[in-house]
Amino acid sequence: MEEDFEFEFSEDPKFSVERYEEMIRNEDQLFFDARAFENIIQFYFSQNDAVKALEVVEYAINQHPFAPVFLLKRCQLYMATNEIDKAFEALDKAEILEPSDPDIYLLRGNIYESQDRHHEALENYQKACVLVDESTDEILVQIALVYQNMNDYENAISNLKLALEQNMMNQDALYELAFCYDVTNRQDECIDFYKQYIDNDPYSYPAWYNLGNAYHKIGLYEKAVDAYDYAILINEEFASAYYNKGNSLIHLDKYEEAIEVFKQSVGFEVPNADTLCSLGECYEKLEQMEEARLHYKKAVKLNPDLGDAWYGIGVTLDAEGRIFESLHYFKKARDSDESFPDYWFGIADANYKLGNLEASVEAYQKVVELNPLDPDAWLDFSSVLYELNELERATETILEGIKNNPDAAELYYRMVAYILATGKFNEALETLETALKIDPTKHEILFEYLPQLQNNKVVIEIINKYLI
Repeated sequence: MEEDFEFEFSEDPKFSVERYEEMIRNEDQLFFDARAFENIIQFYFSQNDAVKALEVVEYAINQHPFAPVFLLKRCQLYMATNEIDKAFEALDKAEILEPSDPDIYLLRGNIYESQDRHHEALENYQKACVLVDESTDEILVQIALVYQNMNDYENAISNLKLALEQNMMNQDALYELAFCYDVTNRQDECIDFYKQYIDNDPYSYPAWYNLGNAYHKIGLYEKAVDAYDYAILINEEFASAYYNKGNSLIHLDKYEEAIEVFKQSVGFEVPNADTLCSLGECYEKLEQMEEARLHYKKAVKLNPDLGDAWYGIGVTLDAEGRIFESLHYFKKARDSDESFPDYWFGIADANYKLGNLEASVEAYQKVVELNPLDPDAWLDFSSVLYELNELERATETILEGIKNNPDAAELYYRMVAYILATGKFNEALETLETALKIDPTKHEILFEYLPQLQNNKVVIEIINKYLI
């Protein structure tokens, strides 16, 4: 004789879980309504126990065979355990039961997107858009993210704007739109959009924040600070706005103000390595090296991979004449990111000051490889070669620098000095004229390197001709 089912109808999640576990222990058979099963599944899912959650799903499907919600739960759990074929199978069964349920197509779209099957993901998200009863702004954001992954930013922007037309308060859409404008280097268009958005909703702190970011990226730091101030006025605990405002103030050389702003941001979130590093930079610029180093060290303690903080420690030691120690920290910065030219520059300069000229040359070679558009790197590199009596190589280095920076007058002035060292006076004068045509105001560079030329009448006459 079959056992009779006991019935349990409850919306109390804790009570439902307790009754379910009691049923399992006693090997009973209880009936739970759909809401109770959903609560039990959610409980185990929140405990990261997918196995137990799946067991509950199977009980639920047995008791509610025509409820597609449990097939969707089965799908989600199989997605969590990366059993994709079983997840698809669950969705196919749910679609048979309720083909008009938009969640089916949303989940299928999620799976396809996780497999980089972008077109199939789009097809399913678009089906969900048609079937959903309420606003589709969340789905439109999902569609925009797919287009972003396809590097199709035009369609991503179009869908994000549609999402905001449906729901102006969709913050994901606001931030993703700013990202798309940034990636496509359309800051002016970004500024126009957010200014118009703010006209309609002046109390949107994310809009003011994104407007500030756009101003910052095109170097309008004063306007960026103003925009961040509005974001903070609306939401005084908006830590990211404080942090970005501080960075804008750094660009304005307002280091003391920046320090106060960074300290305010720490009041609204746990101090992070980036904020501490920025504080270190401010103190460094104010030549308070011990205080700067203290903050840089706090930053690397939180994030040992933060190269800028290791580099900052090196800079403070270098400023105090502790060159050997600084080299160690420049190398730590380099180890964190070998593709960043500033770190190699620090190593090159420190080795030069320590008299390790060959090591300095090797590091400068990396600097110009990584950033051939830095005239100072070419100048310093060639100077070390010159000190090693490698005049030909120093000359070749400056020529390579000129190829990469044809408008850098300082490179031509240095070239004049190297040509003169070979005794080719007329060729040197021709190069001097080229330098003067580009920027006559920098001619003092030549005298810094060869002060004796200040007494050369021919050189002075040529310079005076361009200074008139």
